[in-house]
Amino acid sequence: MSYEGLLYEVNDEIATVTLNRPEAMNALTPKMEADLHRAFDDADADKDVRVIIMTGTGAAFSAGYDQGAGESGRKKTDPTGLSIADYLEAWQRGDAKNVDKWSHMWKLGKPIIAAVNGWAMGGGFWYQLAADITIASDKAVFAQPEVRHVSNTTYLFTALCGWKNANRWALTGDHFDAEEAYRIGMINELVPHDELMDKARALAARIALVPEPAVRLNKAIAMQGIQAAGVNAALILEGTLGAIAHSSHTDYREELFEKQRTEGVRAYLQMRDGPFQPEPMGPRSEKGRAAKKS
Repeated sequence: MSYEGLLYEVNDEIATVTLNRPEAMNALTPKMEADLHRAFDDADADKDVRVIIMTGTGAAFSAGYDQGAGESGRKKTDPTGLSIADYLEAWQRGDAKNVDKWSHMWKLGKPIIAAVNGWAMGGGFWYQLAADITIASDKAVFAQPEVRHVSNTTYLFTALCGWKNANRWALTGDHFDAEEAYRIGMINELVPHDELMDKARALAARIALVPEPAVRLNKAIAMQGIQAAGVNAALILEGTLGAIAHSSHTDYREELFEKQRTEGVRAYLQMRDGPFQPEPMGPRSEKGRAAKKS
């Protein structure tokens, strides 16, 4: 089996799916994301697999969706030359797929453990939210910086952590560390970085001791239960509101897009995130920068 930007291996009834694009902090391309879900399906169909672990190579779990221009030469977020109706429709179609992606993960018979090894931003942040269980390294950093260019958070964050905690981080796009993620209930375990994969495999092995039908049915009770309780409806609403947000015009957004077109992604990110420096937590905080110098 071959997958773009992924490593896939099966050992001791555990399928490990590793995002493997470290030069881009494991940013997801459309093909890579499609193959990720294909890998989930392959693991789910494999009778020798009982549990799936998702992790990343290098310093990141995933920095989110690739911020470079697509085949058309246009960033997904750039509305230049499109009517409001066409741009709104494109975002509605794209955001509606999020319901399908998370539902796909939740309907698998085998649980997914997200082993967050480093940066989990944007779409990477969302994937660790959607996993059945999340274990994070003490080097993990979480954020949704995309809100800083008029993008949207996800209701999954609110559902897991409550609206007060979600609002603190979703309204700013600020970075927060694994200790804070554990405090607000976003992750199940916080472990030393060097022990992350051992801890994830040990938990997977314990799950594999339970009869397969019990694991499958109890996952369904939890994950299909939250869908029946209204999470899917909230995600559909999220897609509509997100499309409106992405279609909103501001002079600041126009300046951002022009910066990306003329100077590239790095300049674009500096313009967007520069005013928020230093971050309150993580390597880009005052404490993190001081630790690097010492």
